[in-house]
Amino acid sequence: MAEKQKIDRAVRDFIWNIVEIHSQIEEIHKSWAELLGLTEPQWLILMAIDELDEGHGVSGISVAGKLRIHPPFVTNQTKKLEEMEFLAREPSLEDARFIQMSLTEKARAEIAKLSIKREALNSTLLDGLDEASLDYLNKRLASIARNSRLASQKLSIGVL
Repeated sequence: MAEKQKIDRAVRDFIWNIVEIHSQIEEIHKSWAELLGLTEPQWLILMAIDELDEGHGVSGISVAGKLRIHPPFVTNQTKKLEEMEFLAREPSLEDARFIQMSLTEKARAEIAKLSIKREALNSTLLDGLDEASLDYLNKRLASIARNSRLASQKLSIGVL
């Protein structure tokens, strides 16, 4: 019984650590967004597009999937970002019914202005972790993320 209690305690500690990390990263995202006159969701959309774009633009569905948010919300916010000249929205070359989005030069320039601060922040955030440790941690977290999605699905259909 003592071993089960230790594991339960470790799981609870892990979950609370994730909650704390999420909260702090959310505050960091809010700060970055405010520096550009954006909301936190708009900042995250820009970051997702920057991450996903391989030179041909990114679909709203891809952004919604990356951020785990509803596609209509992405559409609404990307229209606002386009009005602010942070995004270009163009019909897809493969299927004009779909929109491909990419960062504008203005967005890239504004994000670049933050790069020194972002590098310093990342250094503080990951202090004590070398590349190998970070790679190991990322692999484990990716596994936990996959397992948590599976657990959530099982819970929603009543299997757990």
